[in-house]
Amino acid sequence: MTTTEPQTTELAALAAEAYVFAYPLVTMELTRRQMTTSGSSVLGGAPLNSFAHMPFPPDASFEGVVSPNVDTLYSIAWLDLSAGPVQLSVAATPGRYFLLPLYDAWTNVFACPGTRTTGHGAGEFALVGPGWQGELPEAVERIDAPTALMAIVGRTQVNGAQDYLAVHAVQAGYRLTPLTDTPVSTAVGPGPLDLVTAPVDQVAALDAATFFAMTAHLMADNPAKPADAPVVERMALLGVVPGRPFDWDSLSPEAQQAIAEGATEGLARVQAAGRAPRAEVHDGWITPYDIGSYGTDYLQRAAITAVGLGANLPQDAIYSMCRVDADNKPLHGSGRYQLHFEADSLPPVNAFWSLTLYNDRQFFVDNPINRYAIGDRDALQFHSDGSLTLLIQHSSPGEPLESNWLPAPEDSFNVMLRTFWPRPEVLERTWHTPALCRVG
Repeated sequence: MTTTEPQTTELAALAAEAYVFAYPLVTMELTRRQMTTSGSSVLGGAPLNSFAHMPFPPDASFEGVVSPNVDTLYSIAWLDLSAGPVQLSVAATPGRYFLLPLYDAWTNVFACPGTRTTGHGAGEFALVGPGWQGELPEAVERIDAPTALMAIVGRTQVNGAQDYLAVHAVQAGYRLTPLTDTPVSTAVGPGPLDLVTAPVDQVAALDAATFFAMTAHLMADNPAKPADAPVVERMALLGVVPGRPFDWDSLSPEAQQAIAEGATEGLARVQAAGRAPRAEVHDGWITPYDIGSYGTDYLQRAAITAVGLGANLPQDAIYSMCRVDADNKPLHGSGRYQLHFEADSLPPVNAFWSLTLYNDRQFFVDNPINRYAIGDRDALQFHSDGSLTLLIQHSSPGEPLESNWLPAPEDSFNVMLRTFWPRPEVLERTWHTPALCRVG
């Protein structure tokens, strides 16, 4: 039967909606493939159900995860719980901030062992996938994961290169132990196995047939939440049904074109929302407070995935992004900028804060002093009244001022202020980052 015009219009709209909904799921899977496949050289890669403890922060060559940070050393793991639970062991971490956010396949944080929630003492946790029944070891806290695919993007505070060895000892205390002898499957479903291209670029390059085939395949072991039932039901009208192969070839040419157009529109929505995620804007700073766990806010979930896969809960860290100066003009390496904090208005945190600079693809910028971030653990120069001015520009401000210099590229860029374990005034939105002022 030939698809009528109203039907094609409906299919296109449904495809756009479904694309936005499934974007985080597909992005997570392509990231997992790249980081767990043997032979991959991606920083942070490791086999399934095991940690990759990064011994040093990423540099400008790293494009495995968008918007990385250099304030912490990552401990990254991708888990497949379909074969049974995996035990997460955490050693004591006295005097050092850490967090081990647990992400489901849809990028929601469903638990977060760490300094804020579980303290500095040792802990044992059993990560249990959907539908598992069985006995767990004694003195192990059960954490139920909503999906079989999950990730841990652990972060452990690091205070410069001289602190690496101490952090390595902490990382060694993070361990994963499968609680079953059943091996996990290494089979790859629909979609590419690309060990080089950044996952966000891989997703953008997928055609509609592959994108929705991956979606249907992945949803078998990574179910949507009950609250997602309405959109899951509508996706079935496209032929996208959890666990059922997506039969693109059975669709009429008109339907294929409509779905392809809808997927293109969905990607455009995600990318546009990623450039301007729903957030509070104050003096040019964009601060998304409601992230890490998204409910049915599918566009926000996809937008954050596009610019920062692995977002934290706001109670653990709040990130504010700035792309414009005080005059609302885009940040560019042709200008020189200052970020000034009054003495009584430095970022209020229980842990620490930093300012990181990214290029327009959300990766680090190569620079002569290999500095990608600057913050309260650096040897900053304060003014006599206790205030602080950070200098953001392409060329050096001169050796006496380099302690406060964050190097910028020659072209467009953006900056991100991270507040780790923010104090109530940040969470309650009564403290805001000052505007970036262009000088000269």
